[in-house]
Amino acid sequence: MHGAKFAKKSEYGRQLEEKQKVRYLFGVSEKQTASYMRKAVSQPGDTGQNFLRLFERRLDNVIYVVQLAVTRPQARQMVTHGHFKLNGRRVDIPSILVRPGDKIEVVAKFKKSPLYADLDKLKDYSPKWLKVDLKNLSLEVLALPEQDDLEKSINSQLIVEFYSR
Repeated sequence: MHGAKFAKKSEYGRQLEEKQKVRYLFGVSEKQTASYMRKAVSQPGDTGQNFLRLFERRLDNVIYVVQLAVTRPQARQMVTHGHFKLNGRRVDIPSILVRPGDKIEVVAKFKKSPLYADLDKLKDYSPKWLKVDLKNLSLEVLALPEQDDLEKSINSQLIVEFYSR
């Protein structure tokens, strides 16, 4: 009876909310998000799918998806602290985009860490575009993520509309 009456969100409000959802989910800045949109626009195919595919291919997200980390922020920190090798070279940049054929493994000195102790007992829920070996703490990127591998809670079309203003 006396509660606040909330106005329906405008189209701009819904677009902004969807963009912010992506930013907070993947832990990226506004500048990075805009950069990913520019890359997505320049690629052939559906811009919205390309946009989400770029986020899925980030190294920190791949580490999270294959359950080497419990959360995306933890995965980001693990990469920043140099826990992983990408194609034999130690990396500390979480925003590196992985490509088909890339091999990722935990650096030898961290393999005994309590962070990775019980991973071999986990079930492998990784997507089909990644080949995971939890016993050896390594994975290989087989292909690019398909549409059904992308984050389903995000309406990428609203984000494309937001950036096309």
